[in-house]
Amino acid sequence: MKRFLYRIAGDETVTRVPETPADLEDFRRWVERAAASGDIVGADTEATGLDTFSPGFRLRTVQVGDARDAWVIPMESGPAFEDAARWALMILPRLVFHNAPFDLLVLDRHLRVPLATLAPKVVDTKIIAHLFDSRRRHEGGFGLGLKELCARLVDPDAPDTAADLTAVFRSIGETKATGWAKIGIDHPTYLQYAGLDAILVSRLLPVLLERLRALGISQRLIDFEHRVMYICAKMERRGMLVDQPYVRDLIGRLDDEAAHHAALAAQYGVTSVNAPAQVAAALGGMGETLTERTPSGALKVDKAILLDLADLDAQWIPRHTRTANPLADAVLRSKRAGKWRASYGVAMRDGLDVDGRIHCKINSLQARTARMSIAGPPLQQLPSGDWVIRRALEAEAGYRIISVDYSAVEMRILAALAAEPVMIRAIAEGRDLHAFTAELIYGPEFTGFHRKLCKGVGFGKVYGGGALTLSRQTGAPLQDVRRAISAYDRTYRAINRYSSRLQRQARADGYAVWTPGGRRLPLDRDRVYASTNYVVQSTARDVLCQALIEMDAAGLVDDYLYLPIHDEVLGSAPEDIAEDVAREIGKVMSMSFLGVPLDTDPDVGGRSWGSLYMKDAETMMANDDWYAAHPDAAHAAELARK
Repeated sequence: MKRFLYRIAGDETVTRVPETPADLEDFRRWVERAAASGDIVGADTEATGLDTFSPGFRLRTVQVGDARDAWVIPMESGPAFEDAARWALMILPRLVFHNAPFDLLVLDRHLRVPLATLAPKVVDTKIIAHLFDSRRRHEGGFGLGLKELCARLVDPDAPDTAADLTAVFRSIGETKATGWAKIGIDHPTYLQYAGLDAILVSRLLPVLLERLRALGISQRLIDFEHRVMYICAKMERRGMLVDQPYVRDLIGRLDDEAAHHAALAAQYGVTSVNAPAQVAAALGGMGETLTERTPSGALKVDKAILLDLADLDAQWIPRHTRTANPLADAVLRSKRAGKWRASYGVAMRDGLDVDGRIHCKINSLQARTARMSIAGPPLQQLPSGDWVIRRALEAEAGYRIISVDYSAVEMRILAALAAEPVMIRAIAEGRDLHAFTAELIYGPEFTGFHRKLCKGVGFGKVYGGGALTLSRQTGAPLQDVRRAISAYDRTYRAINRYSSRLQRQARADGYAVWTPGGRRLPLDRDRVYASTNYVVQSTARDVLCQALIEMDAAGLVDDYLYLPIHDEVLGSAPEDIAEDVAREIGKVMSMSFLGVPLDTDPDVGGRSWGSLYMKDAETMMANDDWYAAHPDAAHAAELARK
């Protein structure tokens, strides 16, 4: 039996590593005592990496422990050790992990500890930490990582074995990414690192829970988030099929597109589209005036500025408001193609399991507002109308893709929270909110541009975009945008009153706002104006999560759903019942929020996710502007129609 001693917060702790079957008897006795006490036990796993579903992934250790004692069980020591770890996880009544979805899915897939059995008795300190303070350290918060939280809340002098382990990886010629698979299973630093996490998470949980109680965060919200975490883990486990021939073709086309536009940029003296100083200097030489600067003082040439100079809106459609700058256009297109190749094409090609499925990591509690994120690949970052990337993901043979999203959910939630009577009346009448607003402001002869401008102002209320941002997106002169914002505020007076009230409350409550669901959202002192954005976005996220819980209770998640994305759920069903399933999902998702109906738009496509978007794309293809925005459209469209 190996033993490692170290002190945490003045207490001596010990990590034990069984080496023989006889050592496992001591481990079993410890587990039986812990189970009988009913106390919560810290748990963790170490593996060869983060790609849980890849063919080469291996579980290396399972560890459990309390505030003073930890046990690290090496899986590579044989079936007896695997059986002991499995037995312990099954018999212990309460467990605490940090970032539980990763460990739960690893144990479900690689140790045959069922997700359905383990998840209901697990507490995740990362969820608890997010409910306490959702900010990262660089934002002024405590952070969400186990080590950084423990340094602030448990013991600032606790051993930093993470840094020690990185040094060991380097000493054996490996990186931080590859060292997990290559380090010897008996390396002391590795074993200390593993045991320490079980001890630290045991100590961290009571501290965090006490702080939640002091803030007034309810147990109901804690339970809500753990239920959502479990549902998202089930969707991640299911994964989604990838059309591998399409992806290989896509990577090649994106390579060609990136090179083509990089060559165009080179004609203007830009040898690297990823060199902002070169791009800024070349744009200045072409007569463009750049005024905004980065925190370091360099001229800013970010995506928003380049889209404006290229005369493109947020969907990359020409605005016809100025002469498009060819360099800005080339830089944008080269960078986008390069990013899409790496983030989507290569990620889908290289991230498959043995069955050809991609398992996107769904972080159910990510942004400061709690909005979800998806990684590997980051599907929530796709443009709303894109089908080129979505075409790569598909349902099983004989199934059809289903998408159900909410209709203008953020605007409806804003109307409900602000009790804005004019907007609520328009919703009740089934009006297009943006067209309704444009008609109120500009009269019955309003144009499509007026509707677009009013839509931008409305979303600015939700997402915090100001006049300058909206001017860039639409191409409208800044003074016209400011007039539109003023007219919007006069039309929907209750929204301004609600925003002012939220800001007053936030200042009085230590620069934080509370959502209707009981979530506390910290604000930056210089961005109290973001109160409305935070509450609306967080509430919209909670609406979708409540719908997920109700869909799970109705038996719709396990059989049909793949992903939650913003205000949408994506799934599939057999061809003969797909329409019925879509309607049922839409029915379960629909609800009333403070008296305002939250309606849904069920949609059923073909086998690929992209097929849902081809309906719009085929209409747009008749427009020369669409071809200008998508120069490689013809070949991609032919593939996407399949």
